[in-house]
This record gives sequence, C-alpha cells and structure tokens, in this order.
Amino acid sequence: MSHIQMKTAIPGPKSQALLKRKEKVVARGPFNTVLSFAEYGEGALLTDIDGNRFLDFAGAIGTLNVGHRPARVVQAVKDQLDKYIHTCFNVMMYEPYIALAEELVRITPGNHAKKVFFANSGAEAVENAVKISRKYTGRKGIISFERGYHGRTLLTMSLTSKVKPYKYQFGPFAPETFRAGYPYYYRKPEGMTEEQLDRELLQQLETFFLSEAPADEIAAVIIEPIQGEGGFIVPSAAFMQGLKKICEKYGILFIADEIQTGFARTGSMFAIEQFGVVPDMMTLSKSLGAGLPIAAVVGRSEMMDAPGPGEIGGTYGGSPLGCVAAMEVIKMIEEEDLVERSQEIGRVLTNRFRSWQQRFKQIGDVRGLGSMVAMEFVKDQVTKEPDKELTGKIIAAAQQKGLILLSAGLYGNCIRILVPLVITDEQLEEGLDVLESVITELLSQPAETESIK
Repeated sequence: MSHIQMKTAIPGPKSQALLKRKEKVVARGPFNTVLSFAEYGEGALLTDIDGNRFLDFAGAIGTLNVGHRPARVVQAVKDQLDKYIHTCFNVMMYEPYIALAEELVRITPGNHAKKVFFANSGAEAVENAVKISRKYTGRKGIISFERGYHGRTLLTMSLTSKVKPYKYQFGPFAPETFRAGYPYYYRKPEGMTEEQLDRELLQQLETFFLSEAPADEIAAVIIEPIQGEGGFIVPSAAFMQGLKKICEKYGILFIADEIQTGFARTGSMFAIEQFGVVPDMMTLSKSLGAGLPIAAVVGRSEMMDAPGPGEIGGTYGGSPLGCVAAMEVIKMIEEEDLVERSQEIGRVLTNRFRSWQQRFKQIGDVRGLGSMVAMEFVKDQVTKEPDKELTGKIIAAAQQKGLILLSAGLYGNCIRILVPLVITDEQLEEGLDVLESVITELLSQPAETESIK
C-alpha cells in the first residue's frame, strides 16, 4: 500500500489561493521549499489542504525526530494547557522547567556538575552560550568554522559562514568573531590524506593565535559536531579531540552546537559522544520540543553561574508547554529505542545511496552519521564541480511525486535526509524508491563503476 497520495500537482488549487493571499501580506524573505499548505501531520506523513499526502524526509529541518504530532507529546501539552499556559519563569517559577533541566543534566555528556538555561530558539541558545562564555572567561573573541551555521540574529549570523542567503548585505557584523578551518575530506587538496588535513587545520589554528588574535583573548570556539547546513560534513575524531586539546591548552571553552545533530539524529543521543570529546557547553533546540519552540544551553555549573541574576533571561524562555513537550520527547527516544532506530535508518540510507553512487557519476560523495546522511551532486567526479541545478531539479521532481527533501551545502549541491525517526520500514523504502526513480529519470547516463574514486 502506498503511503503517498498525490491528488493534484503542487501547488494545488487551494494552495494556489492561499499563495495569492500570502503574497499580499507576508514578507518575501522566508523561503518555502514546498509550495503548498499543511492540513494534517502524523509520524513521517504530511497532508496538505488539497489532499496530497507526502512522505516527509525533511522533518521541519531536523525538528521532528519523534515525528509529526506524537500522541504522548500532544497529551502532555493538553494536560499542561488545563493547568496554566505561561507565567514567565522570571516572574513565577514552575516545576516543568526544573524537571527538564534535570533531564538534560542527566542525558548530556560528562559526569561533571552541570546547569541549564532555557531559551526559545537555536539562535537564542547560541547567543546566550556566547554571553556566558564571555562572562566566565573575561574574554571577547569567539571562533566558529568554515561552512558552519549558527543562526540568523546579528551575532549568530556573524558566526555563520555562508554568505548567501544568510549574510548578504546584512552587515556590519558583530566584532570579535573569527573563522577557522573545518575538515572537508571530499574536497581536500589532491595528494593530502585526511590525517594530514586534520594536522594542517589544527596547526593553522595555532598560527591564527600568532597572526590574528591571541589565544588569551578568545573566550570560546563553537562547532557543529556534524555540519548541518554546511552539507552534513563529518570531521574525524582526531580533529575534534585535537581541537579540544588546543582549547584546554589555552583556557578556551568548547561549545558543541547540537541544535540539528541532537536527540538521536546521529545514532547517539548527541553527536559529540561519537568523537570522544566532552564539551564545556552545548546548545540544543530543534527536536528537543517536537515542534514547540524551546532551546537550551547546558554547561559546567561554574560557567553557567557566571552571569548574575537578571543578566540572562527572556519572557518566553523555557515555556511550560515547551518543557512538558521536551520531557516526553526524551522519554520517547529512550523508551522507543530511537537511538538504535536512527542507526538502522542510517544503514538503509547509506547502503541505498552508495549503490546509486556506483551507478551515477553525478553522485560524488555519500556521508553522515546515524540517520543524518547526505549525497553530494557534482557535474564531474574528477573535478568535483558542484551541481546545484541538478540538486534543485531532483528536489522539485521528488516533491511532485510526494517526497519532501531539503538541499544543503556551501554550494547548494547536497540532498540531506532528516526523516522522522518514527518512520516505518515500508515508508522509508517507499520514499527511497521515489528518490531513486527521480534520480534515474533525470540522470539518463549511468556512470561506469570504475569511474568512482
């Protein structure tokens, strides 16, 4: 039985009518991947107002690891609505805030004493992690990494690497933010090994402290354990451990941005666990709330306590609805074995993608951890010239067949998979069959296996 049902082309007539209304009153800045409007969601399925039913391989950009409208989260929110909706934690406190903080202290890496601060979004979490780092260290400089993405506010946009669409003509940017190299093994210099690239990038950071900004003026580095918007680029454990050693050497805080990688996405509760590194602080959001806005900074107690009363906060930060939803998300992940499920989904995705890579010369690389897997499309496997146009065509064609996909990467030439972890085996295979059929139709010239490098 097909889970996909396409009754109209996208956008359908009802969606077209809403699009006309949207054009009149909504700013054009927010980009829309699918030009239709949601009516109903459940698990890995989305139905639009024209009756088209999609398989969702985007998961609201990694926000829905436990799926659309999970019943136990819905019930927890309904129960909370019957008690109170909001008091503002800064005015009158409430128990769900404390309970969720206790859970995050329990499940995040490290046996040291930890404390938690809640905000509304990933960008807010990053902003506050930076504030806390500066307050604790008395230093101002923050280092982020090439192709990294940390948000759209002034500070987080400054930390973000990609110029278009995130930074173009939005400057001037926040001062005392710097960029370091992040290993991109698929595009490493010819003749260089991965180990050599790691050493070169770490040495460049040491040189940076001599040529650009002294180490004793750097408060923190912030790094995605796997780059999300950057194209699901995975560094080595050696690189991450080497970076942590440099941070320890100079008293620089290590912040792991787990906003997209967290909550079982990579086959562990948090991606950083797979690199043998314990961060000083972590930023969390997206799948923490199953679609409700909530974010967190988790860090060493002495660091989190550096700001005094009133120096960090926010009206809606750690809302009761977000807290109770997040509590159920954590229970779902643990009780329904979603970490193991993520590993299995990842094996299925990787095996299928690599089999396609053997057939099609335009698939240059397949990479990821757990269910966080991407394909990079190129025009030529030797020159590795990015093919953004082909990537867009695949995503558009798949959408018309009922499969929602997202692009990623500095060049916009990667297809990234962020499918809800509650997807069934049948749904997963159906979605992959659709994607394979689209790629086959668009790539009429299969590559010789020998051409794969």
